[in-house]
Amino acid sequence: MHLMFFLNLKKPFSNHARGAGAVAAWPTHPTRSLLPACVAALAVLLTACQRGAHVEANAPTVQEAQTVGVIPVARKTLERQLTMSSELVPFQEIDVYAKESGYVRQLLVDYGSRVRRDQLMAVLEIPELEMVLQQDQASVRNMSDQVTHAEHELKRIEAQHRVRHLEYERLAAVAKEKPGLVAQQEVDDVQGRDLAAESQVEAAKAALEGAQSQLGIAKAKLQQDQVLFDYSRITAPFEGVVTQRYANLGTLMQAGTSSSTQALPLVRLSQDDKFRLVIPVPESYVRYIRIGDPVNVMVPSLQKSFPGRVARFSVDVKEETRTMHTEVDVPNPTRELISGLYAEATLSVERRDQALAVPLQAVDHQGQRITVLLVDPDGKLEARPLTLGIQTATDAEVLSGLKEGDLVVVSDRGGLKPGQLVKPQKVEAIEQSQS
Repeated sequence: MHLMFFLNLKKPFSNHARGAGAVAAWPTHPTRSLLPACVAALAVLLTACQRGAHVEANAPTVQEAQTVGVIPVARKTLERQLTMSSELVPFQEIDVYAKESGYVRQLLVDYGSRVRRDQLMAVLEIPELEMVLQQDQASVRNMSDQVTHAEHELKRIEAQHRVRHLEYERLAAVAKEKPGLVAQQEVDDVQGRDLAAESQVEAAKAALEGAQSQLGIAKAKLQQDQVLFDYSRITAPFEGVVTQRYANLGTLMQAGTSSSTQALPLVRLSQDDKFRLVIPVPESYVRYIRIGDPVNVMVPSLQKSFPGRVARFSVDVKEETRTMHTEVDVPNPTRELISGLYAEATLSVERRDQALAVPLQAVDHQGQRITVLLVDPDGKLEARPLTLGIQTATDAEVLSGLKEGDLVVVSDRGGLKPGQLVKPQKVEAIEQSQS
C-alpha cells in the first residue's frame, strides 16, 4: 500500500528586491515554520509502509489445515494367536529287528516300499529251528502212539475186570442163597481176583493220563518252537512306508533280543498317514492349551496349510526351557506331508467377539502411558490416553478411552501436536503379517 502526500507550498519568499542592498528572507508566517517537521514525518511514514508491505507480501492470508489419515474405531472379533515352528515327525517310526538269528533268504521290500499291516517283508533261513521242529513233530507222534496204546491197554484191563467182577457177584449170590454149597475159600479167591483186576484198571488209567500229559508237553514244545520259527517271517507291525533298509540277501541277522551282540535291524518303518508336530509351548501360554484345540499347520516348502489338533501334552513345564511339551496330530490322507518338513503351528489362545478395536499403528507408547491422536468434531487433534486388552498382530482391544466411531490418526504423527487443526481423510488399515 502506498501513501501519497500532496503539499501545496506557496513561495516562501519574494523575489522582488526592495532596495539595492535588500536580502531574501523566510516568511515569518506560522504555517511555513512546520515545513521541516512535515518532511521528517513523511520520510518515517514511507519507510514504515515499505516494511509493512514486504511482511504482508510474504505471509498467507488464511492458515491451511494439514491432511491426516484416520481410521474409525469399530467393533470386530479379535483373536490372539501363538505361532511355533517345529519339524514334522511320523506318528510311529521303528526299526524292525529279527526275533531269531538267521540269514536273509527273501527280501520283499526296499526304500519307499509301502506296506500294509502284517504284510510279509522278509524271510529268514534258520536251519537249527527247522531241525528242532522235526524233532518236536516226531516226539508228538511218538507220544500220540503211546496214548493210543495206553487207551487200548485200559480197555483190555477193564474188560478183564468186568469178567472177574461178574464171577465174584454170581458166586457170592449162590453162597448167600445156599449156604454150604460153595466153599468160602473159593468165594474169597474170586473176590481177590476181582479186586486185583480193579487195581489194574486204576493203574491203566494212570498210565493213560501220564501218556496224555507227555503228549501235551510234546505239543507245547512243538508250538513253542513253531512260534520261534514263525519269526523267520518278518512282517509289518503297522501300515507305513520303508524309509531305510539295512540288510541285503544273505545278511546274517542277529536276534534283536540279545544284548551281547550288535543286532542289525532289517528296515526302518514309518507310519505316514498321520504326523506329529512337537511344539514347546512357553510357560505364559500353558494355561490356554486344551486337548482338541484346532491348530493351523503351515508348511512353507509346500505353500499349503493343513488342519491339526492338540492331541496330548506333558502337563509339566521343563525347568531348563520353561516350556511344556505339546504334540499336534496332523492327518496326512493324501501322503503330501513328508517326515522332516519344517512347519509352523498357529494356535488360537484368546478370542474376543465384538470387541472395540483400535489399529496398533495408531497407538503410541510412552513408557507406561498409552495414547492415540484423536480428531475431535472441530477438526482438532487430541491426545487420548487408553487402556488396552488383548492384542493381535494388527489391532488391540480398547477397554477404556475411546468409543465406537472415533477417528484415530494412523498416518505419520511426527509433526503433529494436540490442538492442531487438521483435515481427516479415512484410509485402510495396513495389514501386518501374523507372528
